[in-house]
Amino acid sequence: MPSKQLKDIAFSILDLSPVLENGTISDSLQNTLNLAQHAEGWGYKRYWLAEHHNMPGIASSATSVVIGHVAGGTSTIRVGSGGIMLPNHAPLLIAEQFGTLESLYPGRIDLGLGRAPGTDQLTAYALRRERHSTGDDFPEQLEELRAYLKPSGDRHVRAIPGEGLNIPIWLLGSSDYSARLAAQLGLPFAFASHFSPENTIPALSIYHRNFKPSEVLSEPYAMVGVNVVAADTDEEAARLATSMQQQFLALIRNNPGPLQPPIDSIDEVATDYEKALLDQRVKSSITGSPAAVQEKLQQFLDDTQANEFMINAQIYDHQARLHSYEIVSNIMRNGR
Repeated sequence: MPSKQLKDIAFSILDLSPVLENGTISDSLQNTLNLAQHAEGWGYKRYWLAEHHNMPGIASSATSVVIGHVAGGTSTIRVGSGGIMLPNHAPLLIAEQFGTLESLYPGRIDLGLGRAPGTDQLTAYALRRERHSTGDDFPEQLEELRAYLKPSGDRHVRAIPGEGLNIPIWLLGSSDYSARLAAQLGLPFAFASHFSPENTIPALSIYHRNFKPSEVLSEPYAMVGVNVVAADTDEEAARLATSMQQQFLALIRNNPGPLQPPIDSIDEVATDYEKALLDQRVKSSITGSPAAVQEKLQQFLDDTQANEFMINAQIYDHQARLHSYEIVSNIMRNGR
């Protein structure tokens, strides 16, 4: 018997606010809000946006602004960052931005933090302005940010809004670095299995094995990101998933672009070598009919023992994307 069932864990959404081939950024941001409004009704726990820069297929670069857009158009679902790339920012600014969001939407804001640039090195320099800022000081930046969110005491520099607010902080990772830091600090941990599947189990094992209880958590809490493309039939889901595959293929080729319409098969556009690299990237991705997705999600839960799944669905057609998330919501509520 598996120790956890799908009905026992929370389900959330990661949205990259995809920019579509032949679409506009305005369309993408409206689709993001529309999906969030549906997700709220379907019972998803939280809705996170990700910070990426210089990516023609992602519209959520101004992540705090898009979080406000989503939170303002919903009423109960938690909204947050998956994540803010802290080395790109002064900790004080992030404390103020998320203090503002929490003041506007009390009890609904999450602050997920990563240490990668979320872009290429040239763009990272344009963001950070200092070549020596590489993310190596992430623990110090995190400590500074957390200090700004505590009651002020006698500090000369204060985050207003921000200080004294209870804004949950998550550490995000695609390797073992943040797993170790989250365990050391007793913070919740979110792992990016949706693009780093080979590191999932080792990172989660490190997090659980080294976790130290804190004033935040008495025991580990792990969320795992996973790509899910669900449709009424396995065949339709496989076709829809070719948009995600093409997006990963563009990254492999170092030529990112808008999300492409689905094609009949990735074999049409990828070499055998590229398909081998692609298989590594999407190894944990789940595609299929409702029954197939339920079975694969349960197996993934058995493997990871996650407390929460964060579902990412890079699907070109917005209605098909909504339908995929609705299928997953039926699985999480009813087991089918």
